[in-house]
Amino acid sequence: MTNDSTDEPLTAAGFFVTSECSPGLLSRLLEPFAKRDLIPDRVRAQRRGTVMTVEMALNAMPVAMVHLVAGNLGQVVGVHRVEAMEGRRVAAA
Repeated sequence: MTNDSTDEPLTAAGFFVTSECSPGLLSRLLEPFAKRDLIPDRVRAQRRGTVMTVEMALNAMPVAMVHLVAGNLGQVVGVHRVEAMEGRRVAAA
């Protein structure tokens, strides 16, 4: 992800999702990032019975997009809970 077109501040961000298990869940959870030209640096998914937990993290993303992505994740069918955390601010490259 590049920040060449704007001087918008960047932040590290983490998203933690709890959802029902579904074959298409992971691709649906990645869609909010893809449509904003963002690629998570880390993705971890774990199934426990009928529940799946997914953690996605970006080392740098526009601050204004954190709440937008979190809102989109919460709209995915089967998602029970979304937690978004912002980390340290990152200097634009």
